[in-house]
Amino acid sequence: PEDMASRSYGACVLCQRAAVVKMWFRVSASLGYLKGEPHRKHPGVTNMKTLHLPEELQTAARSIIHSAEVSRLTDQTRTLTNFLWSRKRPVEDVTLRQNAVSLEKKLWEKAMEKREDIDEQVLEDNIRKKVLSELRRTTYRWTPMKYDEDLGVVYMAARLAGGYASVRRALNEIQKRDPSFAPQSLLDFGSGLGTVVWASHSCWGDTLKEMVCVDSSGPMNILAERLLKAGDNERAEPHIKQVYFRQFLPVSPKVQFDLVTAAFTLSELPNVKEREEAVVTLWRKTGSYLVLVENGTKEGHQILMEARDALLKKQEKIVYDSRPASVFAPCPHERMCPKLTREPVLPCNFQQMYQPLPLPGHNNRQTEKFSYLILTPREKAEPESEGVDWARLIAPVQRRTRHVHCRMCCSDGQLQHVVVTARKHKKNNLIAFNTTISPRRSINYYYYFIIINILS
Repeated sequence: PEDMASRSYGACVLCQRAAVVKMWFRVSASLGYLKGEPHRKHPGVTNMKTLHLPEELQTAARSIIHSAEVSRLTDQTRTLTNFLWSRKRPVEDVTLRQNAVSLEKKLWEKAMEKREDIDEQVLEDNIRKKVLSELRRTTYRWTPMKYDEDLGVVYMAARLAGGYASVRRALNEIQKRDPSFAPQSLLDFGSGLGTVVWASHSCWGDTLKEMVCVDSSGPMNILAERLLKAGDNERAEPHIKQVYFRQFLPVSPKVQFDLVTAAFTLSELPNVKEREEAVVTLWRKTGSYLVLVENGTKEGHQILMEARDALLKKQEKIVYDSRPASVFAPCPHERMCPKLTREPVLPCNFQQMYQPLPLPGHNNRQTEKFSYLILTPREKAEPESEGVDWARLIAPVQRRTRHVHCRMCCSDGQLQHVVVTARKHKKNNLIAFNTTISPRRSINYYYYFIIINILS
């Protein structure tokens, strides 16, 4: 018979999306899932081709960097990039005290085993010194970043293009899945060089009528304004208008913005309490979407999971706002992240290719690895695929002879490993798009799309 019950898994390596279709349909009509559109327009495709900075932004950045004449710019850029990537959260006071108590207990146990005839007060002083020495040696020393003009220029050379690429990719998720969304107002917390403004303008153009950039660093705000005015031409009209710079968040909890963002900002706050307070404050100011972006490291991912828990599990603490938060992306569920419960703990991150600034030491094309989280008080805007529970590929698809390995995070909060073969999943039900790919190319960027009908 032509009709049959089936479970359909869709996967797209280019966008790292997968779909689990729970519905009855004709196998012969599976191509109709795309409604006649080419495979690259599948509703699961959210990744983008190599991103380039807007021409006006790149021209302004090059002008500022060249006029600054920062010594050893290439070396400083490399050092700052490595430092920011390896940056960790500050150790919490409670954790530090627990480590001290545990270490002191071990040292006392060793001392008691030796049973040496030593004055107890002397022994206590020696143990205290050893505890302090060991804590100084092993504890991560977090210091806040303080940007002056020169360090701001180094940051521009190091992170402008990569930061733009990650934010632009995250915003594309909203643009693709909720095409009716046309924000008129934007609040960017920790705005830095204003990359969120440029990325938002690339997505929604002049629909944005008010963009408020908040950053405590005066020199960074000045650099961001200079980028909008094509470098050092102070009399020039800003390329993007209605952008306002502030050093503090708007006080009123009733003022809301259609789009609220914080890119690489939460990791710069000194403790979990301040991060939670910042997230709750940003949520109160969110009209439609709250977008958080961090480095694609374990630290960055865990910071975002802290924020996720603060909004999903602590609603009673959010005053002035009774709206429930829901996860728009990338998680297909609102349960605990399954990647945090497995050993070894690996971050949930994504990659975006981009063209860096044309400066010495920069390659022709680079990859930005980032983690992101999008929350909304509204009902999720689902793709045009009624009856679909979307899952997400959490690792590059591994292409092997006659089969591929897909690892997915599913809507039930579980990780699944699916091995796809033409023989097992029926040749007629396997669609491959542009499978003739050079083996030199990374699997992350294969234009490769499959729909698998697994018979129940």
